[in-house]
Amino acid sequence: MKQIRVKGFKIFNDRHGKPRCYHRATGHKIDLERAPLGSAEFFAECTRISAIAEAKKALGPKPGTLGGLILVYFETEHFQNRAPATQRDYRKCADFLYPIRDTPVSVINTPLIAGIHDKAAAKIGWRRANMVRTFLGQVFRFAVPKGLIDQDYSAAVIPKPRPKDRPYANRPWKQDERTIVLERTAPHVRVVIALIMNTGLDPSDALKLTRRQIDGSTIWGFRGKTNEEIAIPIGPTLQAALDAAPEHDAVTILANSRGKPWTYDGFSTVWHRFKMKLEEEGLVQPGLTLKGLRHTVATTLRETGMGERQIADLLGQKTPAMARHYSRSANLAERNRLTLDVLEKENERRSEIVKPFSKTVKP
Repeated sequence: MKQIRVKGFKIFNDRHGKPRCYHRATGHKIDLERAPLGSAEFFAECTRISAIAEAKKALGPKPGTLGGLILVYFETEHFQNRAPATQRDYRKCADFLYPIRDTPVSVINTPLIAGIHDKAAAKIGWRRANMVRTFLGQVFRFAVPKGLIDQDYSAAVIPKPRPKDRPYANRPWKQDERTIVLERTAPHVRVVIALIMNTGLDPSDALKLTRRQIDGSTIWGFRGKTNEEIAIPIGPTLQAALDAAPEHDAVTILANSRGKPWTYDGFSTVWHRFKMKLEEEGLVQPGLTLKGLRHTVATTLRETGMGERQIADLLGQKTPAMARHYSRSANLAERNRLTLDVLEKENERRSEIVKPFSKTVKP
């Protein structure tokens, strides 16, 4: 039998002596039972697969273009190490920029990026427009050392301001709202709220905490978004909440009603339904969010005169002027212990819910 060769395809016999064929670039296999090797159907299938591969290649980003720069950034270790939420946001930015992906690098300048920024604000809103600006800044930042572009043309573009009539995102909770939520929610949800309320942890980080991250009276770990170290002392109020929580065997500190680790989407769904019920009853105002509890902690501490650096240390926030090292853990824990003492005393002064959580409290 005459040996058949087709450019771009690998034709071979498997270990059972059965002929096989696939497209090298895409890995697409040809069913040789439906299109026997050497038949008209076989060559037609090869032509079809090759055409599809060429079309996809043509649609991909080209070197020397904006799309090419974005592809380079997506392949960097920096992007791969970003939090999943940040990666999703950046890919959405890339989707927005897709129609102009073939823009040559040679024509990219500050006025062009400013124009893109303005168009994004009109089309997808000021917040996402600023995200597009930030994303392009990251792309240019990593493209400059590689010689792919000469500077970061987004740096001089002024971020869009928050509209004055827009409600405050993730606003701090009012004192009566904190009290009502803690009194009305189910025990397995109450402990989640109490943990975030008394530590300032991001909700996603709080739900992922494991038992091994508690050493003595301190929660150790890293903030998912910034990878900044956290060392948060467990105050009396939080300890009482943890002691009153339903028992479970999950590896996480927090668990749902079935004793299984919470997923972020799962808890968000439960929280949203509960919050909407409270809104319908007129017990809380609209705009109550889980992330707002972080703002509540920061606001409470700021009102006591606590310094920004101390608050940032507690919340795991990163600033360009401060590069902390892992060896600072012990000092950080002690400083945060003093910070949490201030929060505990201020909440008590304001008659916040600080009395021990009781397992007899009904949801």
